[in-house]
Amino acid sequence: MTGVLARRALAEAAALLASAGVEEPAREARLLLRLVAGPRSSLAVPGEADALPGDVRVRFEEAVARRQAREPFAHIAGEKEFYGLTFAVGPAVLIPRPETERLVDEALAFVGGGAAEVVDMGTGSGCIAVAVAVRAPGARLWAVDLSGAALEVCAANAARHGVADRVVTIPGDLWRAGLPAELEGRLDAVVSNPPYVTAAEWAVLAPEVRLYEPRRALVPEVAEPYAPLAEGARQWLRPGGLLACEVGAGRAEGVAEVLRRAGFRDVRSLPDLAGVPRVVRGVRA
Repeated sequence: MTGVLARRALAEAAALLASAGVEEPAREARLLLRLVAGPRSSLAVPGEADALPGDVRVRFEEAVARRQAREPFAHIAGEKEFYGLTFAVGPAVLIPRPETERLVDEALAFVGGGAAEVVDMGTGSGCIAVAVAVRAPGARLWAVDLSGAALEVCAANAARHGVADRVVTIPGDLWRAGLPAELEGRLDAVVSNPPYVTAAEWAVLAPEVRLYEPRRALVPEVAEPYAPLAEGARQWLRPGGLLACEVGAGRAEGVAEVLRRAGFRDVRSLPDLAGVPRVVRGVRA
């Protein structure tokens, strides 16, 4: 990529990305140039005669090389938008997905704007906990994760959006984490996007996921991740409290049955924007 004209550099970058198997390579090349040049730069939409300054060209070539290696764009940018908010991301956490916004919708519909105690089990980047805290000013979120590195990202995102005083990070594995004992039987809601990808599914995921995102955030260590989640939620929720979980495509009914067996009522599955049943919810009897 030796040319100094922006359009030539974009064409060469798109060819490199296409050869690496990146979908929509021309679009991704433009996004990378916009990222390194800055959104207000004229290079965001270069004209015929626009040339790349030397420093921009170096940063652009570095960014293209990273994307050519199939590193996710969100990692190169260092952030990802979710629920109208921008979240810091990196190798320690799962990149927020649009379908997970349905889980936030359900939590907000349940807790409203009043006082509420909510646990985000397996918080990762904190995107769910922080989005709920921002939109529900009376809620206190307990963000639980086994990964200390993930909790650092969560805390940084809570601070970024001004809710660090209401998002409490708790290290630990599921209900063995150190939640305050006085919350037992008093939680208003538990939300979770647990690992639910099978090992076979993991093996054929796109390189962006398989090579760069944390495996344990996607592939559960137990065959049925929802049963221990539901059993613990039954103990910690108040009567009538909400449990809402994200599920993989085609698994909503199976997870709904897990919740019913754990004693939850009003169990329903809710679709994401693509119409795929994505969230299973129920209330403690």
